[in-house]
Amino acid sequence: MILRKAKHSEQTNIWNILQDAIDQRKKDGSEQWQHGYPNEQTVYDDINNGYGYVLIDNNVIVAYAAIIFGEEPAYNDINGSWLTNEDYVVIHRVATSNEYKGKGIATQLFKMIEDLSIEQNVFSIKVDTNFDNIPMMKVLDKLQYTYCGEIMFGGAPRRAYEKELNEN
Repeated sequence: MILRKAKHSEQTNIWNILQDAIDQRKKDGSEQWQHGYPNEQTVYDDINNGYGYVLIDNNVIVAYAAIIFGEEPAYNDINGSWLTNEDYVVIHRVATSNEYKGKGIATQLFKMIEDLSIEQNVFSIKVDTNFDNIPMMKVLDKLQYTYCGEIMFGGAPRRAYEKELNEN
């Protein structure tokens, strides 16, 4: 599998993956992603800003994430405590293609993001998720992300996690 920056020509495929994730969150009874975010403009902006990444398997987009090397303003105010105060990578808008769900794709995506972070000499990843996003919390737990507290994102409380990475 290959993790690389998304191209504008892939925006429709990426949006379809996100729409499936939005539908799944709704079926799960969640309010996450049910109020117009993310949307097609979000994907366009991600790609334009260099945040949009796709995970490719045999020339097929199997997952999408926004990977931001820089600060997330919502993370400045945490009810809890981050592990570090150093530079960090932010992961937002993670979604796996329906055809590839249940195959460990999100776990593989996160591992590849960790490798990318280390390559860029950034040794901390911060991520947040909705309180009812059990699949994401399972991935974060499996990969030993530490629950650090609660932040507000998009007007709603979110669970905040961080993982310190090693250089090796």
